Amino acid sequence: MRLRTILALGPHNVARVLLYRAGLATGLHPRLTIHANAPSGPFFSPPLLPAAPHLWPRKGWIRDEELVFGQSQPRLDGATDPPDWFASADGTARISSKGPWWKIPDFASGAGDIKAIWERSRFDWLLAMAQRAACGDDAELQRLNQWMANWCATNPPYMGCNWKCGQEASIRLLHAILAAVMLGQDSTPQRGLRDFVKVHLQRIAPTIGYAIGQTNNHGTSEAAALFVGGSFLGGIAGQRWSALGRKWLENRARHLIAKDGTFSQYSVTYHRVMLDTYAMAELWRKRHQLPAFSMSLTKRLTAATVWLVQMTDPESGDAPVIGANDGAHLIRLTDCGYRDFRPSVQLASTLFKNAAPYPTGPWDQQLFWLGIDRPAQTTAAPQSKSFDDGGFHVLRAGAAIAYLRYPRFRFRPSQADAMHCDLWVRGQNILRDAGTFSYNTSAADMTYFNGAFAHNTITFDNRDQMPRLGRFLFGNWLQAQDVELITDNSAAAAYQDRKGAYHARHLTLHSNCLVVRDTISGFQQNAILRWRLRPGAWELSGHAARSQSITLSVSATTPITRLVFVEGWESRYYSSKTPVPVLEIAVDRPGVLTTKVEF
Repeated sequence: MRLRTILALGPHNVARVLLYRAGLATGLHPRLTIHANAPSGPFFSPPLLPAAPHLWPRKGWIRDEELVFGQSQPRLDGATDPPDWFASADGTARISSKGPWWKIPDFASGAGDIKAIWERSRFDWLLAMAQRAACGDDAELQRLNQWMANWCATNPPYMGCNWKCGQEASIRLLHAILAAVMLGQDSTPQRGLRDFVKVHLQRIAPTIGYAIGQTNNHGTSEAAALFVGGSFLGGIAGQRWSALGRKWLENRARHLIAKDGTFSQYSVTYHRVMLDTYAMAELWRKRHQLPAFSMSLTKRLTAATVWLVQMTDPESGDAPVIGANDGAHLIRLTDCGYRDFRPSVQLASTLFKNAAPYPTGPWDQQLFWLGIDRPAQTTAAPQSKSFDDGGFHVLRAGAAIAYLRYPRFRFRPSQADAMHCDLWVRGQNILRDAGTFSYNTSAADMTYFNGAFAHNTITFDNRDQMPRLGRFLFGNWLQAQDVELITDNSAAAAYQDRKGAYHARHLTLHSNCLVVRDTISGFQQNAILRWRLRPGAWELSGHAARSQSITLSVSATTPITRLVFVEGWESRYYSSKTPVPVLEIAVDRPGVLTTKVEF
């Protein structure tokens, strides 16, 4: 099983990761010999002209408030100004080590989730402060220079946990250059900002091979940072870095984005991260009149934009919590919430399709702050569509959207979510996914949130769909069978697991109801169908559950041995979990279960 998994991951990718780790363990990696002085400010000067009246500075990062994984919260570090860069945003842990980054483990005992420490060092605060400075707030300009100077002084190059991840360094670099764009200083930057970009590129470039081996958004983020940052610096070294970034941006678009637009991580949130980084690269290319990317890249990014349009509910801007959801949100320039995908969709659609999918609204601020005109052309409303390269059916009828996730795994799956079904009606998520919660939590939480138990699907004999080989790795990847692409607003798919259990799911969506037909066989003891429902007051009567205007009823060709409500969990924001009602329907024989959701 492990050998099959290695072959599925790709021997070249596995070799890149192993060589990287061996280089760190032996001290022979070229990255370990690089040293640099800490940059010093000022990093930004006052803008020459105030921002135009139609530009609205984003709220956030004011006084004793901060944004953590997409949610606003009070500062838990005593509201020091600047903050403690080594304390977790939830106040539960602190990493005091200032040694070389490569000697600090990702999951050190007692350090908590390192992502909670990295969050402030992503420099999201810099964007909010730069917007206010662009609107003439001199105090915010002074504050952002003070915070950057403090960060550089307390995080000398390549020492400490905030230098550990090349992607984190890339996000920080891109946000710094984006601030320069909004302040009109990307062509005439301060020396402090140039030094800041240079020390980050020196960290990113030597480990790009490891990022590529991950076959995920590490490669796209770091390639974008090299392309943009190298062009920003100029000179021989800058041109070399920029060329390297361009090479990997082209390569990653070909290899990680399917022809239908599905991204390798099978995650709505990570898809947005990938699309935002490519948007930043394209924005920079156009702004500085650099040679165009290939037609192949543009086609893949156009398809990726269509994918996110289809996944986004136009009424709320929200999207299913399918796949990993770790709180990542780049280029946040509006007051639209973390779970509102419309600003990213509007930006990508403008850059790669020259058309706007949404009417005028606050999401347009993403364009205006970047000096991009809203396109005159609008796109047609999305229709039902199958994304068979990645394993997604999206059905639309009236105000309802239904999603079916099925296993087309060219890349490693992060969750056991085969046959998961999400339902949205008039902007409300009726049947819902559990999310991720945390990458560094108890074994029980990891098993629950990443497993089939936390999805709207069926589990057989109380086991997961795939065996777990590591924190982020499953074995025996499922393969789809009997796929029926969308016809007359119906679609289907199936799989058979390693022990012979078979699950076929057929969806039909109408404007007032969803019908799900599950055909199951091949199990030994029991099969449990779970429907994770919108929080609220639900009443169970016979084989039907009701809440306000929603009725969910279940029938079966085999006896139902148990039909009860249990308490489950969901995590719509990283590191936060809340209870959710889950309807469990159990049977002990093969048969067909039919669920009808009326709304």
